[in-house]
Amino acid sequence: MISFTLCLLALIVGYFTYGWLMERVFGPDDRKTPALTKTDGVDFIPLPTWRVFMIQFLNIAGLGPIFGAIMGAKFGTSSYLWIVLGSIFAGAVHDYFAGMLSMRNGGESLPETVGRYLGLNTMQVMRGFSVLLLILVGSVFAAGPAGLLAKLTPDSLDATFWLIVVFAYYVLATLLPVDKIIGKIYPLFAFALLFMAVGILVMLYVHHPALPELWDGLQNTNPAGDALPIFPIMFVSIACGAISGFHATQSPMMARCMTSERHGRPVFYGAMITEGIVALVWAAAATYFFQSTPDGIHENNAAVIVDSITRGWLGKVGGVLAILGVIAAPITSGDTAFRSARLIVADFLHLNQKSMKRRLYISVPMFAAAIGLLLYSFEDAEGFNMIWRYFSWSNQVLAVFTLWTITVFLVVTKRPYIITLLPALFMTSVSVTYICIAPEGLRLPHIVSYVIGIASVVVACVWFFVWQNRRKATEGKETRKLSV
Repeated sequence: MISFTLCLLALIVGYFTYGWLMERVFGPDDRKTPALTKTDGVDFIPLPTWRVFMIQFLNIAGLGPIFGAIMGAKFGTSSYLWIVLGSIFAGAVHDYFAGMLSMRNGGESLPETVGRYLGLNTMQVMRGFSVLLLILVGSVFAAGPAGLLAKLTPDSLDATFWLIVVFAYYVLATLLPVDKIIGKIYPLFAFALLFMAVGILVMLYVHHPALPELWDGLQNTNPAGDALPIFPIMFVSIACGAISGFHATQSPMMARCMTSERHGRPVFYGAMITEGIVALVWAAAATYFFQSTPDGIHENNAAVIVDSITRGWLGKVGGVLAILGVIAAPITSGDTAFRSARLIVADFLHLNQKSMKRRLYISVPMFAAAIGLLLYSFEDAEGFNMIWRYFSWSNQVLAVFTLWTITVFLVVTKRPYIITLLPALFMTSVSVTYICIAPEGLRLPHIVSYVIGIASVVVACVWFFVWQNRRKATEGKETRKLSV
């Protein structure tokens, strides 16, 4: 419990120290935000800061910091370090700058920001990649809850029935103004998710289990450790609790609802740190479950672990919260995924979204594609698992693009770019190595995968510094011309 406590304190201190430093680097000011200058009653709507924070937290959280942390805890105490270091120095920085750059540039979507700094070709790739990822998120987070609801209700209400209900809700949340559904129910669900995490945190200190400490070693405790090494598998398993590219697609939604740039640190950086705390709590609780339950370490269904922990420690209230967490949380990630996809396409087509007809132009083809994926995933379990695994990897690839975008922004504006260059290089190696080594990837030998991962970092470094030197040379020529 000592290591857990130290990690918990580190996350809190990180918000007030490194978060403050990131705020100083960006330099928020008192200019009017897009919520005030582009109010349209649909997507650009001023909302109270506390409500924006709760929506942002639930947007980026969902099941990520619960299921991901539980599966990541199988790798041992190294999961604690990744959650803490990843949240403070990578995830929260990634989320903060993605949100602030969107707000500073009229509430633009992520691909537009990427194109602004990485060029038109990269922007086109990111448009397609982001929309595909978001449709994957919406599909994955509809199929799971529908199946669970079917198990809790009479046989007449089967998975297909609940899938239709969930998808109908997605349609409404995507098309209606942000303050009609999302703005009203998200704060409630976010509070419930936080209440569950706080309850588990309190019970951790009540039970005071003998959890492994960092100084006991960082060895891989996963039963399938030979096939699933800590690097890179754990760094993809724990995404939303450390760094997740999906977050960068969500931040522009709230950038369109904030009334001051100075609220960026509590909303963007703070929501990620809060998610890191939730992930840390669940990683510790899962570790206790693995230790105290016969063959608990071999349990691969995170929902079973959540149900066991919450019911055992929080009683009937815990059971209700478990259902809320396992069913409602993914649904509230899926709906904003579709909404973000609509906004990305709208920005690409320069299509004003004030008219319902124009929202439908974009949403109908998107929903049709999602239904196709849902039918595929419902045919057999392997179809769903395959979609989920590719979603996880795509998530981290998106984080790589976002980090490189922020790094270029920092270089162009003559700010300290090292703060995102190092995370960008690290996540580049994670993403490349993962697709080489993973069972759903190329399945290359470990040593070959690591060599390719290292090579990707070398190539990225060379590309970056060559670009930077050319930029300096161009600036030098322009300066000399002006002086003449």
